[in-house]
Amino acid sequence: MLCLACRHENRLDARFCSACGQSLSAVCAACGSSNAPDSRFCDACGLPLAVGPPPRVHHASPKAYTPAHLAQKILRTRSALEGERKQVTVLFVDVVGSTALASQLDPEEVHGVMGRALELMLAEVHRYEGTVNQFLGDGIMALFGAPIAHEDHAQRALHAALAIVKALAPLNEELQRTRRLSLTVRQGLNTGLLVVGSIGDDLRMDYTAVGDTTNVAARLQQASTPGAILISEPTQRLVKGYFQLKPLGELNVKGKPEGIAAWEVLAANLAMARLDVQTERGLTPFVGRERELQTLSESFAKAKGGSGQ
Repeated sequence: MLCLACRHENRLDARFCSACGQSLSAVCAACGSSNAPDSRFCDACGLPLAVGPPPRVHHASPKAYTPAHLAQKILRTRSALEGERKQVTVLFVDVVGSTALASQLDPEEVHGVMGRALELMLAEVHRYEGTVNQFLGDGIMALFGAPIAHEDHAQRALHAALAIVKALAPLNEELQRTRRLSLTVRQGLNTGLLVVGSIGDDLRMDYTAVGDTTNVAARLQQASTPGAILISEPTQRLVKGYFQLKPLGELNVKGKPEGIAAWEVLAANLAMARLDVQTERGLTPFVGRERELQTLSESFAKAKGGSGQ
């Protein structure tokens, strides 16, 4: 079975491409029947189908789309990163509406629109020093915290996710105005452990996700509604106070016998500094520092009275 997205030859009974994950059947929008990927008309109802999946934007290597200053930083520190176990935040982004684009626009126009969308996503990921690890059909997978280490990787990932929604808004408005079509994204994030493997000269990185680090992020993205950003409990613990979050309870997702606790990201609390967030959570009390606290209080009282020292 030939994948029309990447031209990889799969087993005859395969449902998804083993190379890129693209579905190997064309689903009729009218009756929901599955057809062969190269079918032009539905064999159940006879209505026309979108011919193949939307064109994909290919890049020769990660170095081709990574800004020079980030590439230099990765290559300069890669020897220290290889084989390291790191805490990272994984972001999955999927474009909603690409199938409608493919069925109603010329293939070259679809390629142009999807190319613009992906470039906007890349720019926002790189703005917060994340790295795009994979292109997944009409979406991306990005890592924050590896290979470039950041203490606030979870916050950076959420800022990037919110920025992607904002950056794509003008493109969506243009499509609605000129074509009466919609293009939005759904996003999922999770935080967990990852073991960094080798990093090549072209910035390709081998990694091993520990546990469900990437799987949970992908499942949250699939469970998300268009325009929404869903995060897991490990991510929520790191960003609580810095963002406005809406608890969604436990979501039942494919492949998980137990539900996944999820939150929707509504906005960033830009006025909140780290001390403000820590104060809300509760500061650690001083123990055995009565004399020092008394001296501090007396000095503060003198300063208020005009006798600074």
